Amino acid sequence: MLLILQIIISIALIVFVLLQERASGLGALGGGSTGGPAQTRRGMEKFIYYGTIVLAVLFVLLSVLNLVY
Repeated sequence: MLLILQIIISIALIVFVLLQERASGLGALGGGSTGGPAQTRRGMEKFIYYGTIVLAVLFVLLSVLNLVY
């Protein structure tokens, strides 16, 4: 049961990471501006950002539980 739940969460985590804005950190690599230091997340972007964090924490917790059991 834990393994199936971990697979589902890992797929959701992959989708959430891929949905994040691709150009957010790549512009600064070439010396370009990323729109200023105070960039706020709103709406769906904020949901995807926090959802990614929650899914990552759940994935780590499930991984530890799989090691214990």
